[in-house]
Amino acid sequence: MQAGVKVPAVTFKTRVRDESVGGPNPFRWQDVTSDDYFAGKRVILFSLPGAFTPTCSTYQLPGFEKMAAEFAGLGIDEIYCMSVNDSFVMNKWAESQSLENVKVIPDGSGEFTRKIGMLVAKDNLGFGMRSWRYAAIVNDGVIEAWFEEPGRADDHGEDPYGVSSPETLMEHLKAAQSAVA
Repeated sequence: MQAGVKVPAVTFKTRVRDESVGGPNPFRWQDVTSDDYFAGKRVILFSLPGAFTPTCSTYQLPGFEKMAAEFAGLGIDEIYCMSVNDSFVMNKWAESQSLENVKVIPDGSGEFTRKIGMLVAKDNLGFGMRSWRYAAIVNDGVIEAWFEEPGRADDHGEDPYGVSSPETLMEHLKAAQSAVA
């Protein structure tokens, strides 16, 4: 993937809280499109191999959550975390991480991840098809900057992390801001 490319058009199957449903599980299905997430906004999208996994839960997601106000100050409207997990898993992970700033996007079938070219087999870990770790700055549905971890391959023996870190995106945004000033 590269700058200047429009993100794939996909409809995501999400579960949203709706008190009118009642009962102990007041949630309903809601379709959310790529345009709903990306049109008319400048956002950070980062994707990772799986909810509840160590690097994702310890560093990447919490880092973006903690730095959200600073990202907003640099012109970022939303921060999205995507994974090839269903909405039930993504919602529980968001709850367990006490997210207030980062929103999760469930790519349960991996359609968006496949169309953006980042779907890899992780059968060596028993995961099946998952996302390679990456991040992007997306402006009105078009990729402005792309940050992909090195070595993308099926059944990769490691989980590289650094290129797609919140710190790397922050450095990029600050450098871009300084270049304009």
